[in-house]
Amino acid sequence: MSRAFRALALALGLTGTGCGFLEDEPPPEQLVCRSDAECAAGQVCFVDGCGNPGGDIVVEVQAHPKAGLLAQDFPVDRLRPEQNLELFSPVRLTGTVTRGSSTTADGGTAPVPYRAPIHVLATGASRLIPGVARRHETTLFPDNGAWALPVGSGQYTVTLTPLDPGLPPLSRDAFVDPSSGGMVAFDLPIASRVVTLTGTLMLQGSKRVEADMEVQVLDESLRPLSQRARVARDTGAFQLVLGAEDAARDTVLLRATPVNAADLVPWKTFVVDPSTISPIPLELGDSGVAVRVEGRVLEMDGQTPMAGARVSLQGSVAGGGTFKGVPVLTDKEGRYQLQSLPGVAESPLTLLIVPPHSSRSRLTPQPVTVAAVDTVLPDVTCPERMTVVGSVKNPEGTGPASGVRVVVEPVGALDGYPQPPQGFESSLTTDSNGNFALALDPGEYRLDFLPGENLPRVSRFVTVPAGTADEEVMTLAAFTLSRGRSLSGRITLPPDPALAPDGIAANASVRFFRVVTVGGRPESILLAQTVSDSTGRYSTVLPTR
Repeated sequence: MSRAFRALALALGLTGTGCGFLEDEPPPEQLVCRSDAECAAGQVCFVDGCGNPGGDIVVEVQAHPKAGLLAQDFPVDRLRPEQNLELFSPVRLTGTVTRGSSTTADGGTAPVPYRAPIHVLATGASRLIPGVARRHETTLFPDNGAWALPVGSGQYTVTLTPLDPGLPPLSRDAFVDPSSGGMVAFDLPIASRVVTLTGTLMLQGSKRVEADMEVQVLDESLRPLSQRARVARDTGAFQLVLGAEDAARDTVLLRATPVNAADLVPWKTFVVDPSTISPIPLELGDSGVAVRVEGRVLEMDGQTPMAGARVSLQGSVAGGGTFKGVPVLTDKEGRYQLQSLPGVAESPLTLLIVPPHSSRSRLTPQPVTVAAVDTVLPDVTCPERMTVVGSVKNPEGTGPASGVRVVVEPVGALDGYPQPPQGFESSLTTDSNGNFALALDPGEYRLDFLPGENLPRVSRFVTVPAGTADEEVMTLAAFTLSRGRSLSGRITLPPDPALAPDGIAANASVRFFRVVTVGGRPESILLAQTVSDSTGRYSTVLPTR
């Protein structure tokens, strides 16, 4: 693919029309060919036969992350059996930071470069591959107001925070293209354009908060408008710095949080008028004295103690704050003991139980009442996880596919449940009949099936409901693996004396994705991943459809 095409294609959005693995069967394919002319219309001659060239496919290459050669992603217009990938030079997000202006020799004005240290945080995602996140940050001294940060290609929100606490943070959006990088400019406010917001944070009345607290001003989208500032523990006083434009807003959010998560103090968000000249008095609210909460967690049979479950308490407390307790693990008898603030009658706290992966019991949020005294909660029996069963067939229905590995990746949460913990690979492969069974918590998942025998991985998106005692098994329709197409090529980049004097991208990570639409939103499916060898060559297997 030429650089010119890539630059043009990157400017276009990619959308999918559906999961490519569930389409109708493609036209018959011959197993031997010497050129595209011997294949059916719309097919390409691969080394292992004619096949569909694919659509909505994006490739991501990470050549040398430790040296600043981060992810570059490109749309692939038409797969070829020899798919060479030509990378650009290391992608950089460059920026300038100034503060105020000065008079030039000719009587004009010019911005004054800011040279003091700054912290730069860039968070975002690939623009072409839904769900692939990007995050890069650094602290640096601008060079005469200029700075650069190695990043992967994508769409970012860039937040620049001076280390000088007397200046507010600034945020900008930036698009980083593999061919040209990205650029952002920041102009910090001068002294006359800085507004100081002062106030006090007390527990209630003149009663102090017996914990280290910090406050920060946010906009309605929770974007920071000020730096975090520590609250004076002896007086409750705090001071925040805003830009004049943000201080002119009708209202802003002021969030107070404990510095140490282990402190038994709630966090609370206030709506304040930033134009207020006099100190703003805020009260966290007296949520009561911490109490000890004990209980026991049982497996789905209601008798077997659940050891190693992760248990925590969270929810609204007196005074209007929100409490998030530190999680603990149950002992071999299924018992736990933790510290909590009392709940409020109209809104019980939530006891969140996350069973160990080895258990067949599911993630369980349990409403509980925590009084203002030490409390022993009733035993909690966690219901059984939903069993998701299905079967996998070999390509073209030639029989059951045995020995297929199954990887489970959570991609979303259901109402009333947190997103399940990180993904895992099933300890069992498909059996001799191609069958598999997975015990899953309520949530949205992507199931990846990894066959051997030079066949490509395939994926399916599944929503697992909470289920009931009468509904503990979810049966998926059987599906057929795709035949594979061998794909190979060489990865090159502009010669660099320090990184790649010969222009060869050795040991580069390569991932091929297909972009699809699932439930009305774009998703990405990982088709294949591999690593280039010492000569920059890679080889992999992709689905034929």
